[in-house]
Amino acid sequence: MPKFYFGDSDSSSDTDLPYPQPLTRASFLTPTFSPTTFLSSLRNRHQTLEDLRSELRARSQELNKELLDLVNENYQDFLLLGSSLHGGEEKVEEVRVGLLGFKRDVEGLKEKVEGRRKEVEGLVEERKRIRSDVQVARSLLEVNERIGELEHRLMVVSSNGEDGKEEEDADFSDSEEDSEEENQDGVSASRLKRHAQRYLYIRRLVDRIGPSHPFLVKQEERILRLRQTVLLDLGNALKQMSSASDEDKARLMKILGVYRDMGESEEALKIVKERKRSA
Repeated sequence: MPKFYFGDSDSSSDTDLPYPQPLTRASFLTPTFSPTTFLSSLRNRHQTLEDLRSELRARSQELNKELLDLVNENYQDFLLLGSSLHGGEEKVEEVRVGLLGFKRDVEGLKEKVEGRRKEVEGLVEERKRIRSDVQVARSLLEVNERIGELEHRLMVVSSNGEDGKEEEDADFSDSEEDSEEENQDGVSASRLKRHAQRYLYIRRLVDRIGPSHPFLVKQEERILRLRQTVLLDLGNALKQMSSASDEDKARLMKILGVYRDMGESEEALKIVKERKRSA
C-alpha cells in the first residue's frame, strides 16, 4: 500500500497534509506526453519517490494484465484470421501477373506515344521548312519584279533583250510630280532619289534572302547594271548643273543626299571636284 510522507513528528498535525490522488490514465494519453513534464507537474504531490515508483509500477502491471486479457479474449479471432489468409499466395500471384500485364500494356502505349511524338515533330519541322521555302520563293519573285520595274523606269535593257520604253507610261504620275523640278539640266532630284530608293530596297531583299542563292547569283549582273545606271544619272545631274541659284543649291543637296544613301559619297565628291576643275 502506498505510503505518504507527513514530515517530522514535531511538525503540524497530520490531518493538515493533503492525501495524493491516484494517477489517472488520461495523464499518460496526451499526444505530447513527456516524462520530464509529467514528473515536474507532481511537485505539489506529498508523496515519497519510492511510493511514486511503486504506484507507477502497479499501473504498468495493470496495463500488461489488460493487454493479456485482450489477447485471450480475441485469441480465437486471431486464429480465424490466420486461417482465412491461407492460400493468399495464389491471389498475390494473380495480382502480380495482372500488374505485369498492365505494365507491358503501359510500356507499349508509351512506345506508340513516343513514336507519334517524333512523327509530329518531324511534320512540324517539315512544315516550317516548307513555309520558309515559300517565303523565300515569294521574296525571289519580288526581287525579280522589283528589278524589272526599275529596269523599265531607268529604260535599261534587261538580260532577255527587252527594254523599258513600253512601261514608261507607268511613270506618268511621277512626271507630273516632278514637272516643277524638271529643267534643262535633266532628270529631277526627286525622281533620282526614288530610283536610288528602289535600288536600295532590292539590295535589302537580296541581303535578307542571302546573295549566295543561285537565282540571285544569276540576277547579280542585272542588279549591278541598275546600280551603274543610277550612279550615271546622278553623275550627269551633277555635271549638268550650270547655275548657282538657290534652286540649284537645293537640288545639289538632294543629289548629294542620294549619293550618301547609296554609300557613294566619295564618288559624288570626285565628280564635284572634276566639275570645279573643268569650270
